[in-house]
Amino acid sequence: MAKRLAFRSQSPSILVQVTKYRVGRVAELLGVSTDTVRRWGDSGRLRMLREPGGQRLVDGPDLARFLTDTSPPPETEVMIVGESARNRFPGVVTKVEKEGLVAVVHIQAGPHRVVSLMTCEAADELGLEPGDLAVGVVKATNVVVEVPRAE
Repeated sequence: MAKRLAFRSQSPSILVQVTKYRVGRVAELLGVSTDTVRRWGDSGRLRMLREPGGQRLVDGPDLARFLTDTSPPPETEVMIVGESARNRFPGVVTKVEKEGLVAVVHIQAGPHRVVSLMTCEAADELGLEPGDLAVGVVKATNVVVEVPRAE
Protein backbone atom coordinates (compact mmCIF):
# COMPACT_ATOMS: atom_id res chain seq x y z
CA MET A 1 0.00 0.00 0.00
CA ALA A 2 1.20 3.48 -0.80
CA LYS A 3 -0.33 6.41 0.93
CA ARG A 4 0.21 10.11 0.82
CA LEU A 5 0.74 11.78 4.13
CA ALA A 6 0.40 15.53 4.41
CA PHE A 7 2.48 17.66 6.72
CA ARG A 8 3.34 21.31 7.04
CA SER A 9 6.73 22.39 5.76
CA GLN A 10 8.87 24.92 7.60
CA SER A 11 6.83 27.57 5.84
CA PRO A 12 3.40 27.52 7.55
CA SER A 13 1.57 28.30 4.31
CA ILE A 14 2.88 25.25 2.43
CA LEU A 15 1.34 21.79 2.81
CA VAL A 16 3.65 19.00 1.58
CA GLN A 17 2.48 15.50 0.64
CA VAL A 18 4.91 12.57 0.77
CA THR A 19 4.09 9.07 -0.46
CA LYS A 20 4.95 6.37 2.07
CA TYR A 21 5.10 2.63 1.44
CA ARG A 22 4.57 -0.33 3.74
CA VAL A 23 7.24 -3.04 3.79
CA GLY A 24 5.02 -5.49 1.89
CA ARG A 25 4.43 -3.04 -0.97
CA VAL A 26 8.17 -2.26 -1.21
CA ALA A 27 8.90 -6.00 -1.35
CA GLU A 28 6.30 -6.45 -4.10
CA LEU A 29 7.69 -3.56 -6.16
CA LEU A 30 11.26 -4.84 -5.84
CA GLY A 31 10.46 -8.53 -6.29
CA VAL A 32 12.01 -9.54 -2.95
CA SER A 33 10.66 -10.88 0.34
CA THR A 34 9.45 -8.69 3.18
CA ASP A 35 12.27 -10.15 5.30
CA THR A 36 14.80 -8.80 2.79
CA VAL A 37 13.25 -5.33 2.95
CA ARG A 38 13.30 -5.45 6.77
CA ARG A 39 16.97 -6.52 6.74
CA TRP A 40 17.80 -3.61 4.44
CA GLY A 41 16.08 -1.30 6.92
CA ASP A 42 17.84 -2.83 9.92
CA SER A 43 21.25 -2.54 8.21
CA GLY A 44 20.61 1.09 7.20
CA ARG A 45 20.70 0.28 3.48
CA LEU A 46 17.08 1.47 3.11
CA ARG A 47 15.84 4.24 5.40
CA MET A 48 12.64 3.34 7.28
CA LEU A 49 10.37 5.15 9.69
CA ARG A 50 8.04 3.65 12.27
CA GLU A 51 4.43 4.63 12.83
CA PRO A 52 3.25 4.99 16.43
CA GLY A 53 1.88 1.41 16.22
CA GLY A 54 5.34 0.13 15.23
CA GLN A 55 4.65 -0.47 11.53
CA ARG A 56 7.62 0.26 9.29
CA LEU A 57 7.21 2.73 6.43
CA VAL A 58 9.52 3.86 3.64
CA ASP A 59 9.33 7.43 2.33
CA GLY A 60 8.75 7.56 -1.41
CA PRO A 61 11.77 9.83 -2.08
CA ASP A 62 13.99 7.46 -0.04
CA LEU A 63 12.71 4.50 -2.06
CA ALA A 64 13.36 6.41 -5.30
CA ARG A 65 16.97 7.08 -4.21
CA PHE A 66 17.44 3.43 -3.20
CA LEU A 67 16.12 2.23 -6.58
CA THR A 68 18.33 4.63 -8.49
CA ASP A 69 21.43 3.67 -6.49
CA THR A 70 20.85 -0.09 -6.64
CA SER A 71 19.28 -0.69 -10.05
CA PRO A 72 21.18 -3.30 -12.06
CA PRO A 73 22.74 -2.38 -15.39
CA PRO A 74 20.51 -3.12 -18.38
CA GLU A 75 20.92 -6.51 -20.00
CA THR A 76 22.79 -6.22 -23.27
CA GLU A 77 21.35 -9.26 -25.02
CA VAL A 78 17.76 -10.18 -24.32
CA MET A 79 16.00 -12.93 -26.22
CA ILE A 80 12.37 -11.96 -26.76
CA VAL A 81 10.13 -15.02 -26.71
CA GLY A 82 6.81 -13.23 -26.74
CA GLU A 83 5.27 -9.83 -26.60
CA SER A 84 1.93 -8.20 -26.03
CA ALA A 85 0.35 -5.09 -27.42
CA ARG A 86 0.33 -3.54 -23.99
CA ASN A 87 3.08 -3.94 -21.40
CA ARG A 88 2.63 -2.54 -17.90
CA PHE A 89 5.57 -1.66 -15.69
CA PRO A 90 4.47 -0.80 -12.13
CA GLY A 91 7.22 0.99 -10.29
CA VAL A 92 8.37 4.08 -8.45
CA VAL A 93 9.02 7.51 -9.96
CA THR A 94 12.73 8.24 -9.47
CA LYS A 95 13.02 11.58 -11.27
CA VAL A 96 10.77 14.23 -12.86
CA GLU A 97 12.55 16.78 -15.05
CA LYS A 98 10.54 19.76 -16.32
CA GLU A 99 11.71 22.37 -18.77
CA GLY A 100 9.43 24.64 -20.75
CA LEU A 101 6.54 22.59 -22.12
CA VAL A 102 8.20 19.19 -21.67
CA ALA A 103 8.56 16.83 -18.71
CA VAL A 104 10.68 13.68 -18.59
CA VAL A 105 9.52 11.10 -16.04
CA HIS A 106 11.80 8.24 -14.92
CA ILE A 107 10.23 5.12 -13.36
CA GLN A 108 12.21 2.25 -11.83
CA ALA A 109 10.11 -0.89 -12.33
CA GLY A 110 12.05 -3.79 -10.87
CA PRO A 111 15.14 -4.17 -13.05
CA HIS A 112 13.62 -1.94 -15.75
CA ARG A 113 13.97 1.82 -16.07
CA VAL A 114 11.06 3.32 -17.99
CA VAL A 115 11.36 6.90 -19.24
CA SER A 116 8.37 8.85 -20.50
CA LEU A 117 8.33 12.17 -22.32
CA MET A 118 5.13 14.15 -21.73
CA THR A 119 3.91 17.70 -21.40
CA CYS A 120 4.55 19.53 -18.14
CA GLU A 121 0.79 19.98 -17.90
CA ALA A 122 0.28 16.19 -17.93
CA ALA A 123 2.97 15.65 -15.29
CA ASP A 124 1.42 18.37 -13.13
CA GLU A 125 -2.08 16.89 -13.51
CA LEU A 126 -0.76 13.50 -12.37
CA GLY A 127 1.08 15.18 -9.49
CA LEU A 128 4.21 13.16 -10.22
CA GLU A 129 7.02 13.44 -7.66
CA PRO A 130 10.02 11.19 -6.93
CA GLY A 131 8.85 8.31 -4.76
CA ASP A 132 5.31 8.16 -6.16
CA LEU A 133 3.88 4.85 -7.31
CA ALA A 134 3.21 4.89 -11.06
CA VAL A 135 2.71 2.46 -13.92
CA GLY A 136 4.52 2.87 -17.24
CA VAL A 137 2.27 1.49 -19.97
CA VAL A 138 4.09 0.77 -23.21
CA LYS A 139 2.19 0.49 -26.46
CA ALA A 140 4.04 0.76 -29.75
CA THR A 141 6.57 3.56 -29.22
CA ASN A 142 4.64 5.47 -26.52
CA VAL A 143 4.93 5.17 -22.75
CA VAL A 144 1.80 6.23 -20.89
CA VAL A 145 2.15 6.90 -17.13
CA GLU A 146 -0.77 5.96 -14.88
CA VAL A 147 -1.16 6.74 -11.19
CA PRO A 148 -3.23 4.23 -9.18
CA ARG A 149 -6.13 5.49 -7.06
CA ALA A 150 -5.35 6.18 -3.42
CA GLU A 151 -6.46 3.30 -1.24
